[in-house]
Amino acid sequence: MSTTPTQRRVALRRVWSWAMWDWATQPFNSVILTFVFVSLYLVSDRFLPTDIAALPAGDPVKEHALAELTSGYGFVAFWAGIAILLLAPVLGQNADRAGRKKRWLLVATAALALVQFALFFVHADPAYFWFGAITVALGSVVSEIAGVNYNALLVSVSTPRTIGKVSGLGWGMGYIGGIIALSIVVVLTFANWFGMDTSDGLAYRLIAAGCAVWTVVFSIPLFLNVPEPPPALGMKRVGFFASYAELVKDIVALFRTHRPTFWFLLASAVYRDGLAGVFAFGGVLAAVVYGFSTTEVMIFGIAANVVAGIATIFAGRLDDRYGARAVIVTALSILVVMVLAVFFLHDAGKLPFWIGGLILSACVGPAQAASRSLLARVSPEEMQGEIFGLYATTGRVASFLAPGLWALFIAWFGATYWGILGILLVLLAGLIMLLFVRLPKHVRA
Repeated sequence: MSTTPTQRRVALRRVWSWAMWDWATQPFNSVILTFVFVSLYLVSDRFLPTDIAALPAGDPVKEHALAELTSGYGFVAFWAGIAILLLAPVLGQNADRAGRKKRWLLVATAALALVQFALFFVHADPAYFWFGAITVALGSVVSEIAGVNYNALLVSVSTPRTIGKVSGLGWGMGYIGGIIALSIVVVLTFANWFGMDTSDGLAYRLIAAGCAVWTVVFSIPLFLNVPEPPPALGMKRVGFFASYAELVKDIVALFRTHRPTFWFLLASAVYRDGLAGVFAFGGVLAAVVYGFSTTEVMIFGIAANVVAGIATIFAGRLDDRYGARAVIVTALSILVVMVLAVFFLHDAGKLPFWIGGLILSACVGPAQAASRSLLARVSPEEMQGEIFGLYATTGRVASFLAPGLWALFIAWFGATYWGILGILLVLLAGLIMLLFVRLPKHVRA
């Protein structure tokens, strides 16, 4: 049965409205977490005691104090990962059972906006560091919980034949949103905030508030135009704690009946946390270790998003030609080599980070996109919805590894650049686990 022009317009409006949520929330990841608020403000000398902040760059006392800030932030991010591990899977499962994905997405999106507004009150004073770190970490938790429900709404705006295209559209909108948001910040910085008094960190606090407004405004189309999926059939509603038992049952059943899918979900959970760590701490490395200026970090952020977007589109063709697994293994292998290069060349100036950082950015997107493609190939057709739901939640299972090892290595060795090795271990472990996954014959063919 053919669709009418009106039906096609409605479907298209739903697709774009769904994709706009990625656009709406990307500034939290690009501007707050990675390239501006945390890396240029929260772990900067603005949060050191006055006498230590006045020391010249490179002074051992100042370097150690900055390492304590980055380590402290890493430990808070580690506990946020634990919270995501404990909460995201069961909250997503309960939303499935009750048919309230959209409602919980609204709650989590509103919480994310409030968190960003709260960052306006993080003044440039050591007394506010832990408030800022905990608030950012709380934003990570609600952002991930929102993402579970957002991914689950994909089936409401696509068909089995268009799910990849629609998913890619959302991914692309996120990259574009991050580029535009970072570009606005760069313009304001070059214009010196039009003469505004930006002491006490006001520029960064206004950026956080601006990200909150961005999230609210651009998430509205989804809540107006995307329908709420019905409750999952045949799934009884259970209490919060009973949901953990149901989750374990689902995972055990998957292990028994579709073992390659189970092992791939586990391997991808590990290496995807490493991929997240590359972006989460990339801005911190640029500012603290490589001495990038405020403008340089933001320009690097724009370049990284552009490179990641182009590479992801190009890698889609390689995926079709050579297979998703080949794309993931190649991307992870390059990531491991370049992370090592960034670590050993930390004293060689800014150029190695520019080159290595952009190569890292070019590999992250393709690895993430190909992971979704490979999962579709190893999942039984009758279980696609359930498997993608598990993919959305198991990706959070290891979300504490990268920040935990980042913080641990910095605490052990007393310098921020040692955190690079923590991320390296996560990427390497995920790559090795993936190499041992035996794919079904039809996938290998």
